[in-house]
Amino acid sequence: MSEVNVKEEIGAIEGPMKVQGVDIKVKEEIDFYKEEEPIDFTFENYLVKQEKLVIIEPPRLHAENKPCQCNKCNKGFSYNSHLIKHQRTTSGEKPYECKNINKAGEKPYQCSKCDKAFSRNDSLIEHQRIHIGEKPYQCSQCDKAFSHKGNLIKHNRTHTGEKPYQCSQCDKAFSQNGHLVRHQKTHTGEKTYQCCQCEKSFSRNDALIDHQRMHTGEKPYQCSQCDKAFSNIGNLMKHKITHTGEKPYQCSQCYKAFSQKGSLIIHKRAHTGKKPYQCSQCDKAFSRIGNLMKHKRTHTGEKPYQCSQCYKAFSQKGSLIIHKRAHTGNKPYQCSQCDKDFPSKGHLIQHQRTHTGEKPYQCSQCDKAFSLICNLTQHQRTHTGEKPYQCSQCYKAFSQKGTLIIHKRAHTGEKPYQCSQCDKAFSNMGNLMKHKRTHTGEKP
Repeated sequence: MSEVNVKEEIGAIEGPMKVQGVDIKVKEEIDFYKEEEPIDFTFENYLVKQEKLVIIEPPRLHAENKPCQCNKCNKGFSYNSHLIKHQRTTSGEKPYECKNINKAGEKPYQCSKCDKAFSRNDSLIEHQRIHIGEKPYQCSQCDKAFSHKGNLIKHNRTHTGEKPYQCSQCDKAFSQNGHLVRHQKTHTGEKTYQCCQCEKSFSRNDALIDHQRMHTGEKPYQCSQCDKAFSNIGNLMKHKITHTGEKPYQCSQCYKAFSQKGSLIIHKRAHTGKKPYQCSQCDKAFSRIGNLMKHKRTHTGEKPYQCSQCYKAFSQKGSLIIHKRAHTGNKPYQCSQCDKDFPSKGHLIQHQRTHTGEKPYQCSQCDKAFSLICNLTQHQRTHTGEKPYQCSQCYKAFSQKGTLIIHKRAHTGEKPYQCSQCDKAFSNMGNLMKHKRTHTGEKP
């Protein structure tokens, strides 16, 4: 075919035509006479040279057949076109510019129901589904439906167990990229979200929002079955289980069940003996971080929980709650074998041992056993000779705190135990009991 005939053929191209199965459309006139050097002409080669055609080549099946190599990272490619695309990722070259693209920051697509605006029409369409409640993407394995296709893809991974996003620093993998990004901050220690009311910082924005509700007192998540409200949705979900009684988390060793996954994790440490939370000031370690925080107050002497009636302060919130019952007279824990009531569950358990005779706390140095751990601790000092309680006035030391309190009354003259039948008063309860027998004539 002569060059003139080829030119006429190409010049006449207006509609789509196929070259090796690829549809093309040439709209510009092709000038062969601008070629400075003669070439081994074929119609297909010319179009490729003029960037009018991208040839889809058959796949090279063998992994070792990668003749096109990047000179910067030594990565190999089966085709030159793949190499060119790869090189643009390192050079930053972006040769294809859209003439219809919006200007930077421009959002011409606005929602008619709210003030939100979008840079793309498809983003607006997805957003509008929130208002109309449309959920066109339905899971094929359950009844759940979603307004965004991306959310359906994420949901499907709960069925398949797929976790494509893996941490490069540890073995953990995640089903969503956002969860991986959050996790990676635990390695870097990065905390980019700071509270404007205090100096606390957080690695996640949602954690900051939850924290700020402590300052505002906002509790937007309300239980539909009772009046309780919560500052974050996680606490609401945990609370709802108290209504259903559901306990989906079961221990594989003792089959005890729990309503929360965290409670099961803590329980398992009773089997393994694991205590991951260690005090930085002494050798004590704990299975729960809450117990470590309580323990630290024994070093600092901090007592953040104060009674509003008598101003007595406590290091633990639970101790304050029990103390308040002394003012109200509330004793919610009743013994099933007698009519006695108690202000705390611990006091009830201790009392029940008087019925059962149980003494679970045994001395490791002798055969004695005790129903209360505090009694065992006091007993063990008879073996060690330890006297940790010292009088600040005369420096006399005692093995028990109660003995020190009684001793101090010798310095202050305090006698809080008064006889109801005469005017005599005593510094300790034992002496009052002895005195009462003088009135009753009782002989022990």
